[in-house]
Amino acid sequence: MKKLIALLAIACAFNAHAADKLIVGASPTPHAEILEKLKPMLAKEGVDLNIKIYTDYVQPNVQLAEKHIDANFFQHKPFMDEFNRTRGTSIAAVSEIFVAPFGAYSSKIKNIADLKNGAVVAIPNDAVNGGRALQLLHQAGVIVLADPTSTKSTVKEITGNPKKITIKQLEAPMLPRVLGEVDLAVINTTFALEAKLNPTTDALFLEGNKTSFANLLAARADNKDSPAMKKLAAALRSPESAAFMKERFKGAIVPVF
Repeated sequence: MKKLIALLAIACAFNAHAADKLIVGASPTPHAEILEKLKPMLAKEGVDLNIKIYTDYVQPNVQLAEKHIDANFFQHKPFMDEFNRTRGTSIAAVSEIFVAPFGAYSSKIKNIADLKNGAVVAIPNDAVNGGRALQLLHQAGVIVLADPTSTKSTVKEITGNPKKITIKQLEAPMLPRVLGEVDLAVINTTFALEAKLNPTTDALFLEGNKTSFANLLAARADNKDSPAMKKLAAALRSPESAAFMKERFKGAIVPVF
């Protein structure tokens, strides 16, 4: 009987541990770096965190929707909403974590005033981040948009183009790689950091911190309120997490909590 009770206790402990295992998809930096930093804290809370790296903006959501991973940490709400709308998924926000301001970078000029007539400017080709990039170009006076408040503006909504720039739309991960081939590139902070670009020192201009594009922890409706997910969200919004972001990324990302 004692052996049976002991075996049952071991089985229960194993099952409890297994129930608290989380597989989270993330961009290499800053997202995966932040999660890696929080692993010991989560382990003390009984959460076994497994981080799966993705270098694109599609597979983390596909894998989440298909239940191959439990959550992801790489996107903002407008992107998530557009993905849900076009893919028929129901990915849900768990908690907002930080803002990663978009930046405009160039290897040819040091000041946006020096952008030449007929310059080639590269922006992301997905609908949401493309609109966000156009907003930033509008704010810098490079173009004029019909509705500067819209996150879904396209090149068709450009009503003013004083320098007659040509806009080249590319996959977001490719933007740092073409920096030497274009005059200006508007790059997501995630891919800027991966390319060893420091947004606070290398960008010609940056998006402000007051934005609707806060990066968030996302999950599915069936698991977003699980105890393990709540522990992960709490760790991501902890003072330790904020301190790491500020120290490691030197203002390139800004906690929103």
